[in-house]
Amino acid sequence: MSVSTLRRAVPVPATALLAAFGVAAAVDLVSLAVGFEPGHTVAKPLLMPLLALWAHLSGAPRLLVAALLCGWGGDVLLLSDAEPAFLAGMGLFALGHVCYLALFRAHGRPDTAPRARAGLVALGYAVVLTGTVALLRPGLPADLRVPVAAYSALLTAMAYGALTRLGLVAGLGGALFMLSDTLIATGIAKWPQLPGPDFWIMLTYLAAQFLLTWGTLGGGRPPTAATHTADLQRTAAGPEG
Repeated sequence: MSVSTLRRAVPVPATALLAAFGVAAAVDLVSLAVGFEPGHTVAKPLLMPLLALWAHLSGAPRLLVAALLCGWGGDVLLLSDAEPAFLAGMGLFALGHVCYLALFRAHGRPDTAPRARAGLVALGYAVVLTGTVALLRPGLPADLRVPVAAYSALLTAMAYGALTRLGLVAGLGGALFMLSDTLIATGIAKWPQLPGPDFWIMLTYLAAQFLLTWGTLGGGRPPTAATHTADLQRTAAGPEG
């Protein structure tokens, strides 16, 4: 589906849901910036359901909706500082990445990049993964080292798949997801943090999920020949009803 077709197809209620997601995101980020915890507690659980419902009404595959709802479960669990909640939340995010990988396989394009270029991209992601896990390991609690390493590998695979199967928009979303979760991990490992670390974590996370959604729906990708033909057929048929 091309972007122009998406804009014609999405009904007004879906557009309102996207606007509501934007408002909830703004409330959440402003609350984090000014230290208003109740605003963050109320806004954060609304974010992924709004994005998932918008995606569903926009014709998104069920796997995308499932990935976003897994993110919602992780978001709610991470409102708690307890370690069991953190591990359960990480597990839900991991399940979300599995949904993304299945989505890329089922609905993404084949990787048409030259083999040498694809190999360099894979090598780059592998270097980032290995370096990040190695640097974080000494500062992580012993019981989190293996789960964080396994989760990081799955996250990196998702980011690589987003880039190679869906294109630059989704690929940027995958990269921002890696950045967001790395910021969380550096906090757990007691690394020096940017001022207001929770703000930057949520900013990169929200951008990641939106770009992954937009990239799945066709944003940033030129329409294929089949899509172009379908668009012409819809135009020739005129408005329905």
